[in-house]
Amino acid sequence: MRSYAHPSASSSGNDFAKLLLRAALAIFLLLHGISKLTGGIGHITGMLSKAGMPEAFGYLVFIGEVVAPLLLLVGFWTRPAALVIAINMIVAVILAHSTQLFTLSKTGGWALELQGFFFITAIVVALLGAGRYSIGGANGRWN
Repeated sequence: MRSYAHPSASSSGNDFAKLLLRAALAIFLLLHGISKLTGGIGHITGMLSKAGMPEAFGYLVFIGEVVAPLLLLVGFWTRPAALVIAINMIVAVILAHSTQLFTLSKTGGWALELQGFFFITAIVVALLGAGRYSIGGANGRWN
């Protein structure tokens, strides 16, 4: 069946969908970052120390959970910011959740569904880019 929708209507819908996806990931993850800003990162530095890594690496969580989500939200350096979030999720799973990787929650869902959602959404945003509703613009080099 032939579609008679105006070509810009489809593009506009795609760009709005990209904005919505970026905003959802950014806001949900930013809340975790704000919690670490206000409550501290002692638990993260403790896990790093236990794993034999420098505690100073714990401060990188602010890049992955504050700076990168803010970049996504405004649509600037979107693809690199999304990849930082994906890497942040891999590190979080390795450090804090590796024992839950193949387990289900009490309600039957995957125990790591939130981390999985953040990771997959970040990969999708990195592949799709920011779209035109962004500071960097749809054709920006890193968007």
